[in-house]
Amino acid sequence: MPEVAFQGERGAFSEDAVVKFFGEDIALSPCARLRDVFQAVLEDRANFGVVPVENSQAGSINETYDLLLEYPLNIFAEIILRISHCLMALPGESVSSISTIYSHPQALAQCEQFLRKLGLNIIPGYDTAGSAKMIKESALKECAAVASERAADIYGLQVLAHGIEDNRDNYTKFFAISKQEARLGQKNKTSLVFGTKNMPGALYSVLGIFATRNINLTKLESRPSKNKAWEYIFYVDFEGGLGSKVYQEAMGELTREATFVKILGSYPQWE
Repeated sequence: MPEVAFQGERGAFSEDAVVKFFGEDIALSPCARLRDVFQAVLEDRANFGVVPVENSQAGSINETYDLLLEYPLNIFAEIILRISHCLMALPGESVSSISTIYSHPQALAQCEQFLRKLGLNIIPGYDTAGSAKMIKESALKECAAVASERAADIYGLQVLAHGIEDNRDNYTKFFAISKQEARLGQKNKTSLVFGTKNMPGALYSVLGIFATRNINLTKLESRPSKNKAWEYIFYVDFEGGLGSKVYQEAMGELTREATFVKILGSYPQWE
């Protein structure tokens, strides 16, 4: 039975992503911080970790990308999860009896229209599922949490409203990380990070490596370099694995043009 680490309390959306990819027959290892997930995999305390990397509304999760660069681990798979928020409270409560709502700031922002209509006291917390756990363990009356339906099931809370997010087109991409390299499928993706020389046309030259070989980039994002102020590194996703000659040629030329290259993983594309 594989052990899978994730950030957050039991019932976090990351746990939903774990179960969606690995199934229910796994050992779960909740971690307080994203770094703890990477460390658990590095130290073989977990076979895999599952970490959020991007939300379709809020954009990239920069801490995850920094940790992908820092740790010698591989992206094993990508997981796309539809994010649906619920309002939950102790059994016997109702929407009209609630005076205070707790949740992670991002979850509260994603449910802003629904919560504004209620006109209640809103208190940000460190975690969606952690807010649900707090209400259960402290028996907080007249209080509710915004979290996943799984969190309500785990902590024995009553769901007062389903699907309260403002935008139904709300998805989060997660990466499963591992010491193992992924086994490629029919459709694959590759993620890497590179640096360029500080000179005119440097990024243009690098992007041309992909364009001239008809390699489709699905993501290009810059992040500040940790080594020098006002210098940047670039995270790239592209369609395809690294097994064929055209991709190997592209990586060879990229290595010559860039100041550094780290391949984060080559893995099956989520359907």
